[in-house]
Amino acid sequence: MCGINGMINSQQQPSHEDVALVSQMNEMSYTRGPDSEGLLKRGQFVFGHTRLSIIDLSENSAQPLWDPYLRLGMVFNGEIYNYKQIKEELVGKGYEFFSDGDTEVLLKAYHCYGEDFVNKLNGMFAFCLWDQEKQKTILGRDRLGIKPLYYTTTNNKLYLSSYMPTLLEIPGRSWNVSPENLQYYLQFHSVVPEDKTIIDGIHKVKPGHLITFDKNFRVSEKKYWDLRAQRRDEYKHFQLKDWKELLHEKLVESVDRRLVADVPVGVFLSGGLDSSLITALAAERVSDLNTFSVGFKGAKTEDGDEFVYSDMVAKKFNTKHHKLEVSTKELLENLDSVFVAMNEPMISHDNVGFYLLSKFASKQLKVVQSGQGADEVFGGYRWYPPMLEKGSGFETYRENFFDRSPKEYKNMLNSNWFVDQDIAGDYVKSWFDSQDAESQLDKALKLDTQVMLVDDPVKRVDSMTMAWSLEARVPFLDHELVELAALMPSEMKIGPQGEGKYILRQLGYDLLPKEVIDRPKGYFPVPELKYIGGPFLDYCKEIMNTKQAKERGIFTDDYVNTLMAAPQDFLTPLQCSKLWQIVSLEKWLQTHL
Repeated sequence: MCGINGMINSQQQPSHEDVALVSQMNEMSYTRGPDSEGLLKRGQFVFGHTRLSIIDLSENSAQPLWDPYLRLGMVFNGEIYNYKQIKEELVGKGYEFFSDGDTEVLLKAYHCYGEDFVNKLNGMFAFCLWDQEKQKTILGRDRLGIKPLYYTTTNNKLYLSSYMPTLLEIPGRSWNVSPENLQYYLQFHSVVPEDKTIIDGIHKVKPGHLITFDKNFRVSEKKYWDLRAQRRDEYKHFQLKDWKELLHEKLVESVDRRLVADVPVGVFLSGGLDSSLITALAAERVSDLNTFSVGFKGAKTEDGDEFVYSDMVAKKFNTKHHKLEVSTKELLENLDSVFVAMNEPMISHDNVGFYLLSKFASKQLKVVQSGQGADEVFGGYRWYPPMLEKGSGFETYRENFFDRSPKEYKNMLNSNWFVDQDIAGDYVKSWFDSQDAESQLDKALKLDTQVMLVDDPVKRVDSMTMAWSLEARVPFLDHELVELAALMPSEMKIGPQGEGKYILRQLGYDLLPKEVIDRPKGYFPVPELKYIGGPFLDYCKEIMNTKQAKERGIFTDDYVNTLMAAPQDFLTPLQCSKLWQIVSLEKWLQTHL
């Protein structure tokens, strides 16, 4: 796990200023890889890398990597869990290796198989590869977008980074918020999809895609993976026990893969079904497994922790359990740092939860497994059961997921920020209209797995863990497991009572305390940021009353004042604070822009 940065000049060799800029980008990415730092200038590129040593701790796997015989260079962020198998295959074809890490395997797999090498990879990854012979640059990202990769082009130069704020330091560029992408943020629960970001001119590599720039900077994009369920007929004879056996087998494989490391691996244990299943399977394979839970002060009638359940699971599997109880004072003191860590602005209250839990866990180890993705893949959210009813899938989804109506969106913005087109709604509607799937539920699950999951939960976990040099691995997003879930019929996910994650629950009854499974669904609660008051309301007022916020003038005074007067009365359909959403955006802009 690392931070990657770089610049490629299509016209000439990089200047001293270019090298200095990439070095500065490395410094800004320091927490993503504090173990070592490297710069490499060759021909038309300069790459930067900050390393978090997980696999092959020796200097042989240091990056940036340059192979003078193959004339290939690379910076890579992530982990390839099956790299040893690919390496064995390449050795059989005559390739020789000087390291025991996965980066060199990627480079030589590309040389052997061309761009199709990505289809062999099981893991989470983002990379930039320079092919000196063909004078082309390839950017790539894993199938589920677990690892981030941002880029921009200007004056015949391509800049890239795994930490978007570094790109805002490019000299000679002025950056502005995109009003169109602002609408996504405010409507689509802070999700700015596909290759877009909140900043006009900065892009993301799409999950499951390769982007190639030739020597003239002509761009081509290739989609190498998509989530499909066309093979369902092959499994039509499967009963519950068959699905459960196959799921158990695939989940064991996924957890096993994510134990591949030359350092210890722990688990984030919230006490919910997903993290508890991971704990159960990891504890069978790891002695003295470290598990970590976090809790906050409650607000209104909502508890701020789930320790009763995480304690229960930790006791059953005899883990070395660590609990962090966060006071109001500590929560408030860390909010500014959370915005520094964010790649992009995000609405969720639990950013600070993952931030503080990562800080806590990083004192013990470098790698954890986490339960993100199970809800999107196995139908755990409350808006999925209504998708089985007759009617418009898009309208049902919008009613349950979107943060605001078009009318509220219009009334909250000053005129120069308002876009008189339903861009976010049109995007989601076109998704429902275009997908070849058996049901509206299948379409919603695919949308959430390939779009929402990438730009909300996964991005959140990556940003907050890497702020503390902690690698988070997500077993439920093993692409083989995700493909298996897509083949399952709807009743295996939603269940007869509409409870969601039905098949996971059935597996859980074989492995976990019954109380953990039959409990009401929980989230990662931070009640003081949901029901804002006291010092947190003062924090919000301070941000929205700054000179920067007034000059930017995104939101009308009437809208801001209405939220400030009674913030607890204004929650989104997903029960997030509308005030916290606009404050989060403004604070991120003040921090980075």
